[in-house]
Amino acid sequence: MTPEDLLEAQRSTPDEAVQPAPVEDSLDEENTLTKSFVRKVRDALEDGETDRVYELVEPLHPADVADLFELIEADERPALAKAISDLMGSEVFAELNDHVRELLVESLSHGEVADIAEQLDTDDAVAMLEDLDLDDQQAVLAEMEPEDRAAIESALSYPEETAGRLMSRDYVAVPEHMTVGDVIDFLRDGRDLANEFWEVFVVDARHHPVGTCQLSWVLRTPRNIALSDVMTREQTLIPVTMDQEEVALRFQKYALISAAVVDDDGRLVGQITVDDVVHIIQEEAGEDVLLLSGAGDGDINEPLHMTVRARLTWLVVNLGTAILASSVVGLFQGAIAKFALLAVLMPIVSGMGGNAGTQTLAVTVRALATNQLTSSNTLRMIGREFMIASINGLTLGAMIGTGVGLIFGNPLLGMVIAAAMLINNLMAGSAGILVPLTLDRLKIDPAVSSAVFVTMATDVMGFFSFLGLAVLSGLA
Repeated sequence: MTPEDLLEAQRSTPDEAVQPAPVEDSLDEENTLTKSFVRKVRDALEDGETDRVYELVEPLHPADVADLFELIEADERPALAKAISDLMGSEVFAELNDHVRELLVESLSHGEVADIAEQLDTDDAVAMLEDLDLDDQQAVLAEMEPEDRAAIESALSYPEETAGRLMSRDYVAVPEHMTVGDVIDFLRDGRDLANEFWEVFVVDARHHPVGTCQLSWVLRTPRNIALSDVMTREQTLIPVTMDQEEVALRFQKYALISAAVVDDDGRLVGQITVDDVVHIIQEEAGEDVLLLSGAGDGDINEPLHMTVRARLTWLVVNLGTAILASSVVGLFQGAIAKFALLAVLMPIVSGMGGNAGTQTLAVTVRALATNQLTSSNTLRMIGREFMIASINGLTLGAMIGTGVGLIFGNPLLGMVIAAAMLINNLMAGSAGILVPLTLDRLKIDPAVSSAVFVTMATDVMGFFSFLGLAVLSGLA
């Protein structure tokens, strides 16, 4: 066939012949599954029409199939998995929510789980197996091929949320004595190569990484050039025990696509790629926000008892701090009885202080998480937040003081609430940065506990400063 004939054949082939037909109305303009499509699938499941279910789901992308499992009821998920068993490949399992995947894995036999795990990248297989009971985990591993089992057992030996759990053992490494031509021939041979890779790691005789070569360099360099002459010797190496959050920060700071992972002896044991890190960045960012609110994992697929336990724990702690704040008010109940207007105005002082403290706390926790706040600039950061708190306190104090003085015809009351507003804003700024810094120095996650202490500080100081100044000024 001539090039002209081939071009004509391509022109005459309709697009529908080479692409799977999309399910009608399955996705909306935001590329999420529509309510009507999900209803069709649920109705077909309820009526036992497994063929209809398969017909509806087959054209979907694996990520959309994973979303479908999250959108239906938990008791419907095993039936859906059974109806589309041929479509439940590694791509779908890799995209599933952790809690949904755990439920589905429990509904499968050990052999079926092993078959799926062998198709997954090591990091995805580990994510699927790590939450299983030890007995079930060992039973699944026993069903796997020795090579796959050894890789997963090795990954499971590392602590959770470390580079060892995150990394893939599929990478391309070549000795440093090769020429570019040797590397190209090795890659074209294709045996035992990773499915996806962006660079070739260069190792010495001890399997220590000494450099790296991007594929674009390999393809553009003459064959007779020594690999050692074109490789980049400066590279970011990730220790196998490094926390995954720190790994994500390294990728972000140095704009990495992939990075070599080394063990305690400096030997190359795996690689981490940017697609894994994007997931970690999203996970860690969401985790910090939810921890600040005491909402636990915040996953809508999390079992009810786990969500209740996580939220109730911090609500009980907050109840204790609220009682402490109310006890401060109790010290001034005589003054409030004499001048009831104090009870009307005091929530303004504590509420504004709480909001200001939350602002400072959010900035500080983020700065700690992204390594923007370190021992080198701690004093400057404290001074900056104190200055911000002073300016905000003076501005808000002037506004509320003027308003109260004019509305209630009591300039002294306006001065008291203005001074209390300034004092509580200074407390909010100080607590908002010092509390998370202190917890961080004590190796306690500041995102978990800071909000409780900051809120307590602003509530207590807000009530105490306003009511105390009112008594000292002779208002009550």
